[in-house]
Amino acid sequence: MRVAVIGAGSWGTALALVLAEAGHEVMLWARTAEVARAINAEHRNPRYLSDYRLPSAICATADYAEAADGAEAVVIVTPSAALRSVARDLAALIAPYTPVVICSKGVEEQTGLLPIDTFAAELGNADRLAVLSGPTHAEEVICRKPSAAVVASSSETTALFFRDLFATRFFRTYTSDDPVGVELCAAFKNVIAIAVGISYGMGFGDNTAALLITRGLAEMSRMVVAAGGEALTCMGLGGAGDMVVTCMSQHSRNRRFGEQYVARGLTLDDFTAQTHMVVEGAIACKTLRTLEERYGVELPLTRKEFDLLRILLEHKGRVLTREQLLERVWGVSFVGETRTVDMHVKTLRKKLAAAAPGSEEAIGTVRGVGYRMREIAL
Repeated sequence: MRVAVIGAGSWGTALALVLAEAGHEVMLWARTAEVARAINAEHRNPRYLSDYRLPSAICATADYAEAADGAEAVVIVTPSAALRSVARDLAALIAPYTPVVICSKGVEEQTGLLPIDTFAAELGNADRLAVLSGPTHAEEVICRKPSAAVVASSSETTALFFRDLFATRFFRTYTSDDPVGVELCAAFKNVIAIAVGISYGMGFGDNTAALLITRGLAEMSRMVVAAGGEALTCMGLGGAGDMVVTCMSQHSRNRRFGEQYVARGLTLDDFTAQTHMVVEGAIACKTLRTLEERYGVELPLTRKEFDLLRILLEHKGRVLTREQLLERVWGVSFVGETRTVDMHVKTLRKKLAAAAPGSEEAIGTVRGVGYRMREIAL
């Protein structure tokens, strides 16, 4: 099968290798002609994962039309900030029913839309869209180390299609019908990874990291449920799995940004200039605030981290002391849980008032709200 992979960063390069190993013909789109030429001539990506030779089944181009020509599936692996422009550029180049899987993580800043919603708005036919996420660092996938991800779509047919498309002896995907939950988890875990990195950079230990991860999962689950996703998604590969590996792995750019840059008073611009990589968590701090306000969900860790990054941007070179960091992070109150309980109680009263006593609707409402209130205690 001919597959177009849009984005030749580290993750795009690793996924291109997975697809080639699965027996597919891969056309990898790179942002510059220089990178495309190097991949074709030397079978290596000169900018990302350059130590690894790529299979001959991978060809590269810097032209969207050439990448999309004859593609039977499209894999999107570009930074989240570029997703809408990429979708617009591809809209006229791919067939209306060509399956598209989005492997980028984040929330659109202006609209608060998730990547799959952005593509649905530009391409139409949402049933052919899916998202892929999970604890899958490119540095290990490129080495063919056993890894697994989740592929989520509103269409079971589409989810199964991409499950089989990526199947190799070292890479497996599991299907889900909760793209909303998977995408919110993908954005959220990057934010918490920065916080964990900052804590290590300031000299705190594993106890602090465990605290941040656990409370981050609580915030994640509240947002996922409020946005219409499933709480159990947060316990799967795309949730807890990706959270743990992103917060604790040496390969995590988000943790590295927090540990080696923010904790030393450096900014996102410093990181980008030195690594040529995008820190999605730094962007998600801001975009998740949009969803926090929309759904009325308290995200104290996200809010504090956003404030911290903003301060460092305004006062470049300023290094926070341990006491200042504790004041900002430890001072987070988790009143969001109380407010969320109050919100569910009000919802319960309203729905029960409209339902007949003892009816299935009334019983279902009580159970549903009970489950949500229980999730808050996670």
